[in-house]
Amino acid sequence: MTPKEIVEYLDRYVIGQDDAKKTIAVALRNRWRRMQLDEEMQREVTPKNILMIGSTGVGKTEISRRLARMMKLPFIKVEASKFTEVGFVGRDVESIVRDLAMTAMQLVREEENERNKEKIEAYVENKIIEKLLPPLPDGASEQKKSEYEASFARMQAKLEREELDHLKIEVEMPPPSLDLSGGNVPPEMANVQESIVKVLGGLGKKGKKKEVSIREARKILAAEASEELLDEEKLKEMALRKVEQGGIVFLDEIDKIAVPSNQTSRQDPSKEGVQRDLLPIVEGSTVATKIGPVKTDHILFIAAGAFHLSKPSDLIPELQGRFPLRVELQSLDEEALYRILTEPANSLIKQYQALLAVEGVTLEFEEAALRAIARYSALANEKTEDIGARRLHTVMERILEDLSFDADSRKGETVLIDEALVDEKLGDLIESEDTTRYIL
Repeated sequence: MTPKEIVEYLDRYVIGQDDAKKTIAVALRNRWRRMQLDEEMQREVTPKNILMIGSTGVGKTEISRRLARMMKLPFIKVEASKFTEVGFVGRDVESIVRDLAMTAMQLVREEENERNKEKIEAYVENKIIEKLLPPLPDGASEQKKSEYEASFARMQAKLEREELDHLKIEVEMPPPSLDLSGGNVPPEMANVQESIVKVLGGLGKKGKKKEVSIREARKILAAEASEELLDEEKLKEMALRKVEQGGIVFLDEIDKIAVPSNQTSRQDPSKEGVQRDLLPIVEGSTVATKIGPVKTDHILFIAAGAFHLSKPSDLIPELQGRFPLRVELQSLDEEALYRILTEPANSLIKQYQALLAVEGVTLEFEEAALRAIARYSALANEKTEDIGARRLHTVMERILEDLSFDADSRKGETVLIDEALVDEKLGDLIESEDTTRYIL
């Protein structure tokens, strides 16, 4: 996608923040440009990591979520505050790359399944028909064979029309798998654990046989077909290439590991330690994963933080240098909140209308009411903590609480939300700062 197309796509879901969208669109386009260069130049061009600075609720995480959905690239979102320095109890930063590698593997497997869709479907079909119509013995006469073929074709047609989905057949369930990748277990250790379990007979066994409907059997057999038809080593190779050349890591809450300059007591020694541990990964190092050693030189890192209590300059200088692109996201004013309510493809108004339509209630909003909701939300943000667009959720819940509660008894009604109702529900709350602080 061109930068303009990326920004257009993000505009459908995230209001404003044009600078951030532009920077990210260019960074993503540069990944593609780099892949068109010759190998020697490719090695020299490193990704320009991005640091997004903006208070909570302005769209930092929303931009990353939408990117993940849009792109067929390995993408992972992690909170920096989850990690601890090596030697402390908790997750170490290398697990970011291990998780990203597993995401790439899943992505590649899905792509290959899609590419081999016809083969997988044929495999599933044959297995199901074999269960319903056992194959003929070797020495069968020609007449029996032709009868069998006719029955097979009839069965195939019925299966395609889903007429046999209610029938039950016996299938072999996949063997129980042990997930040893979680936590801080290095891949070498996980492989040793897996071998021990196999020796003890926990993994090598075949799965149990179980009687399931044909509809359920399709899914089980599709997974089995995928295992049979796809070459696991080739998948690993493709995933490795994908993660090294196109991987994106979104590091949220980066400000939580900054140590403010006025904080003299080092209460949490792991904060600076996490920053130091992040350095080699962001700069470029090799991390052992289940799909093989991953070089992190060309993985794009996008960091984001509110920086309420600290400043970007409170991060250690080396880490600051690894994020050369800085983007500041704007706080949301009344006009922006109004646009967030009405414009996005999945706006809050559309969500509430869809939820109440389930109960048969048609929900409508006057223009003046929408303006009032935006005004009250902006006011609550000014009077207390600024939590951005998240304030709209609290305000909307407050307005629609009674209606949601009685929705089952109001089936078939059309309810109009006007400015008077919004004033009635929110006027008194906004007047008193203490009430606003606790209730909104």
